[in-house]
Amino acid sequence: MKELDPNNIPKHVAIIMDGNGRWAKNQGKMRVFGHTNGVQAVRRSVSYARQIGVQSLTMYAFSRENWNRPEQEVSALMTLFMQALDTEVKKLHKNNIRLKIIGDTSKFSEKLQQKITKAEKLTENNTALCVNIAANYGGCWDIVQATQQIALQVKNGELALEQINEALFQQKLVTGQQPPVDLLIRTSGEQRISNFLLWQIAYAELFFSPVLWPDFDEQEFNQAIWTYQQRERRFGGS
Repeated sequence: MKELDPNNIPKHVAIIMDGNGRWAKNQGKMRVFGHTNGVQAVRRSVSYARQIGVQSLTMYAFSRENWNRPEQEVSALMTLFMQALDTEVKKLHKNNIRLKIIGDTSKFSEKLQQKITKAEKLTENNTALCVNIAANYGGCWDIVQATQQIALQVKNGELALEQINEALFQQKLVTGQQPPVDLLIRTSGEQRISNFLLWQIAYAELFFSPVLWPDFDEQEFNQAIWTYQQRERRFGGS
């Protein structure tokens, strides 16, 4: 792996985990087989992010549009999500990693919502890394829900129009006080944002990996970070 500059590690990395279905199809398996094997790539990514000193890692697990997938696949994804919460949360906690599920969790079953609440509560004081799992999430939805919060505060007389600014708006997004995204990675060769963290990635560097998600490993993650470090970030300046 390439040597990284420890003083130039992105504070917030976001990943669109794409390619599970194609990975499974290439092996003559059902799409669910790809999702199951994708969990290993999640583990590797979380471990590597913590190792190099990333502060926040946000992973796109289930979009609001994914409900339109075949019922069997959606059901399998929900089961996998529940299993992962059962098996992974204690490991995260042991490694001082905080878990946050960002998205409209009200659409999930009561049992799954309870597991999410329990996992978040257990890890809420951990400081080594914050792992955000975007589930039933969409960037447009995130902006709308933030706007609704602010509008309600204005309506109730708790906030004046003059107090609304970018910093306030960012606090109302589901990523809250976390830093803006520095690096966005998408696997499988696709080059789209897919309604992910639209506000948060305003000045993010983009890295599109040809690797299908279940094959994404520390070496490919290292390549993405190294590529990020070679770029000059101007944030709209000259």
